[in-house]
Amino acid sequence: MKKVIIVGAGPGDPELITIKGKKAIEEADVIIYAGSLVNEKLLEYNKKNAEIYNSANMNLEEIVEVMVKAVNEGKKVVRLHTGDPSIYGAIKEQIDELSKYGIDVEIIPGVSSLFAATASLKVELTLPEVSQTVIITRPEGRTPMPEKEKLRDLAKHQSTMAIFLGVSMIDKVVKELIEGGYKEDTPVAVVYHASWDDEKIIRGTLKDIAEKVKKEGIKKTALIIVGEVLNPKHYAYSKLYDKDFEHGYRKIPQKF
Repeated sequence: MKKVIIVGAGPGDPELITIKGKKAIEEADVIIYAGSLVNEKLLEYNKKNAEIYNSANMNLEEIVEVMVKAVNEGKKVVRLHTGDPSIYGAIKEQIDELSKYGIDVEIIPGVSSLFAATASLKVELTLPEVSQTVIITRPEGRTPMPEKEKLRDLAKHQSTMAIFLGVSMIDKVVKELIEGGYKEDTPVAVVYHASWDDEKIIRGTLKDIAEKVKKEGIKKTALIIVGEVLNPKHYAYSKLYDKDFEHGYRKIPQKF
């Protein structure tokens, strides 16, 4: 069956791509990459002198047209998205448009910038007795948010929150988070270009993070992470490795 391969390119570091994703790039005849976000060093993996298209200056119709034409010519087509394409990847519309031409897709997952950011921060997003829930969201901008998903409403849970596409409106983000229930001293980290050579980490609290971000001049390609897991006052050790906790793979020796 005719198909396009959608590949998660990872967060930026060209080594943070899956083996399967790298192989797809190597074998591609045509690559359409999200040029505003994907590290161009990944294109160097290609071994077939592929036709390269930067989708940053293309609209949906133009992208689909290139893919359809190439697939019909028997070429192997890779659509290269940043991070993992399932998060703010705009892949659903591409899948639907391709289906109109009888073209299927294969999706190869990638490492999200969220996980690259937390790796750089050396934090665990889910700490026992602190937070067991991670909310991945974005603030309302030109793309409207569903009514029940406003930042201030999500903030009521006071779980760990990862906010994409929000650093350019950091004042608004902070205001809504505080209005929703987070305290001003809640820890916040902003990670710019996670895993790239120019990665930058800014730490603070909801009270001062906006000022720090603006001082650094960061206006895009940064992730905001909010929650007590960033600087917990206390947390419980996991039961998984507790010597007194028995589970299917580890039995507690019986004492007689």
